[in-house]
Amino acid sequence: MSRKNQKAPWEEEEEIIWVSKSEMKRDMEALQKVGEELVELKPNALAKIPLDEDLLEAVKDAQRFKNEARRRQLQRIGKLMRQVDVEPIQAALDMLRNKHSQATVALKKLEQKRDKLIENGDSMINAIMVDHPDADRQRLRQLVRQANKEKAQNKPAKAYREIFQYLKTLYLED
Repeated sequence: MSRKNQKAPWEEEEEIIWVSKSEMKRDMEALQKVGEELVELKPNALAKIPLDEDLLEAVKDAQRFKNEARRRQLQRIGKLMRQVDVEPIQAALDMLRNKHSQATVALKKLEQKRDKLIENGDSMINAIMVDHPDADRQRLRQLVRQANKEKAQNKPAKAYREIFQYLKTLYLED
């Protein structure tokens, strides 16, 4: 008796991972959704995404097409994406989507810093001077005094806004 297609009992068997047809279809649809996101991007945002030449050309074509031609082109993009590592593309798309929320968080931190600056005065100014030695200490003190004065007299918060703008130039334009 021959053992043509069988392994010896001491040999390790390879584990075969079965993937259902539905799961494969879901994966392909997910790739097509990523392709749709790429097609919706503006040219300058698209330039920031790491795409190979064929895929980039297909995306640019899909941006020009309408209706049925666009649908078929999106399917082609999905097919091309099966041969490419999608993780860097997905990471770049996530970065683009998240850029707005990162900016919002940075502005909220600046608002908190401004409030602490008005409350604590010189101690906070000294902390800012440590981070940014080129900052204008006298200007910051003057703005803090004005903000406190405006608050006490219930005047419009002009200095309050100026402090925010000054901090924004210090921290966000590095």
